[in-house]
Amino acid sequence: MSLRRKLLWGAVAVAGLLALVSASDPKGFRRYQRLRAEVESLEERNRRVLEEKRALAREIEALRADRCALERAVREELGFVKPGEVVVSLESP
Repeated sequence: MSLRRKLLWGAVAVAGLLALVSASDPKGFRRYQRLRAEVESLEERNRRVLEEKRALAREIEALRADRCALERAVREELGFVKPGEVVVSLESP
């Protein structure tokens, strides 16, 4: 076997050993996988928060532009009633 071929096999063996150590070391490949999963989870959470932010921005714009939407929100969320209206509350047992 030539010296070049021996060096190549030696390099392959060292690389394999380093890969094995990295896979078994808690701060190696397993940590990388755990951090990768955490990043994906955070990206999904960011997408949900961004969508919620967009929905709230649309609601704010509707409340500013449409008096009917504002009245509906005040009635539903704050429980306001107009003078002379009677509120009937139905609760299930």
